[in-house]
Amino acid sequence: MPIRSHRYSLGARLFISAAICCALVLMLAGFGLTTFYRRSAERGFDERLSVYIKELIADLAAPPETERQAIGDLGEPRFDLPLSGWYWQIIRLDGERPTIRASRSLVGGQLPKLLDQPIVPNARGLRESYVSGPDDRSLRILEREIDVGEDGRFTVAVAAPSDEIDADIRDFRLALTMTFLLLGLALVASTIIQVRFGLRPLVRLGAAVGMVRTGETPRIVGRYPPDLAPLAGELNQLIDANHEILDRARTQVGNLAHALKTPLSVMLNEAEAGDGHLPQTVKTQAAIMRDQVQYYLDRARAAALSGALGGVTEMAPSLDALIRTFTKISQGKGIAGSHNVPPRARFRGEKQDFEEMLGNLLDNAFKWAEATVEVSLDKGQYDTPGRVVLLIDDDGPGLPDEAMADVLKRGRRLDEATPGSGLGLSIVGDLAKLYGGEIALQRSPLGGLRVRLALPSV
Repeated sequence: MPIRSHRYSLGARLFISAAICCALVLMLAGFGLTTFYRRSAERGFDERLSVYIKELIADLAAPPETERQAIGDLGEPRFDLPLSGWYWQIIRLDGERPTIRASRSLVGGQLPKLLDQPIVPNARGLRESYVSGPDDRSLRILEREIDVGEDGRFTVAVAAPSDEIDADIRDFRLALTMTFLLLGLALVASTIIQVRFGLRPLVRLGAAVGMVRTGETPRIVGRYPPDLAPLAGELNQLIDANHEILDRARTQVGNLAHALKTPLSVMLNEAEAGDGHLPQTVKTQAAIMRDQVQYYLDRARAAALSGALGGVTEMAPSLDALIRTFTKISQGKGIAGSHNVPPRARFRGEKQDFEEMLGNLLDNAFKWAEATVEVSLDKGQYDTPGRVVLLIDDDGPGLPDEAMADVLKRGRRLDEATPGSGLGLSIVGDLAKLYGGEIALQRSPLGGLRVRLALPSV
């Protein structure tokens, strides 16, 4: 199954998960702190109101003449301002009719009695609640029921605007939000630093594997953390095993080639020594067998080497040697061969395979060219990462369009009079496919045939 890339990188996944966890923790912490602060603010506010209730109860328990002079004097001027939101109220519960005493701020109104509601008193005997005041303003109210002996039973209530608590909580929430926002940004920055620092050895390991693949180094080297060092060791063992398999494949292919070529050579020599139709037939068929054996041996060797790690070939030196060789071979025809492949162009594969492909293509080009053979790079494809396209042009007769696809078939020869097995272009196509490349035939600007060979590059 092919490896599929995940939508998010490992660093992004770690960062997103850490950011989500931090956000959840900060949200829960903010909710908890706000709830705790609200309760604390309510307790402080209730404590202040309970002091006023105690003062009113003390006024009720005072002698009659003192009560008439001092009751409700709590030292808070807002109890005297009409509809200020600060109210107190005393209601006598027994007698023929209730007697109500209240602060001037109530201006004849009345606070709701918590005694008539299903509110359980706290440990100090106070009932606490939020109610709507005379001007529909939200109030925090405390009420207590007392028994003043012969004077009877009373309820004493004190109320104040709840928006004072809300304003205090809003200020706290704003300060908490700003604090947590700065803390969150600091956590995000620290998470980014930790993720980048933590993944740096993994990035270095990936770069080291890439250097092995491109042939810059034969094995993975460097120091890695204890949890990555075993992985680096296993990768080195895999690389060593790969090289051992390739060495065995080379040896076996060589042994097979020797075992097959020797009997074929004997048959060819014996056929050449004889006269008549039969020796000539044996000679022809033995030559075909030799070419076929060589073809499949080359395919087997290339299939083994195409998966090799670290194979890198500089194109320019190989092209120099090949063009120089074919120029000497065709010296009598006066064919000029050249290339403009830069020294930095490199093929990701074995040198022997590269020279096998270019050797077949140049052999074909020099065979049919009139005067010129050129090898160049496709400018539009050279800048594509991991890919290089070679163009082999000649000024020969070329091929008809309908014959270009047919000539790539194994053993197919359009001119039977020309020596050869017809396997050259087929070998090139098979080798190119083994490396993930391709071959295509086109008309050349020189008038002959253009072979377009795409190969992996470094």
